[in-house]
Amino acid sequence: MIYVFDTSSLRALQYFYPAVFKQIWENLDKLITQQTFISCREVLNELEKQNISNDLSRWAKKNKNIFTMPSHEEFNFVREIFQIRHFQGLIGEKQRLKGMPVADPFVIACAKVKKGTVVTEERFADNGAKIPNVCIHFKIPCVNLEGFMQNQGWRF
Repeated sequence: MIYVFDTSSLRALQYFYPAVFKQIWENLDKLITQQTFISCREVLNELEKQNISNDLSRWAKKNKNIFTMPSHEEFNFVREIFQIRHFQGLIGEKQRLKGMPVADPFVIACAKVKKGTVVTEERFADNGAKIPNVCIHFKIPCVNLEGFMQNQGWRF
């Protein structure tokens, strides 16, 4: 199973300090080696614009290869997402006006095309334009970081 990480879940990982939670980071490295832990380039762009820990920043730079460029098929699926007027809300007004990176549709498209599971800390919102709402609509599996760790069978 491929897991496609959203910015919010990567940001949550920064609180699992590598010096203390060494096994988590070793497990993530194994999944990266197996090519089952990925993300997309827009997530890396978002991380670079945000205030993240030095540990997470170093980790992201060391693992740049997991942040893939969207394929033609992924771009087509992003277009399909935005054909639903309500889901155009994935791009906030602030992001549009300031030209900020927007990863959400690319994370979803990556998971759809690669038959993966989205990992995000966003929550379903009634009538919302959130990652879980889009995933439910398109029948794409979606879990949070805790669900991901449970799916992996990790116990600490």
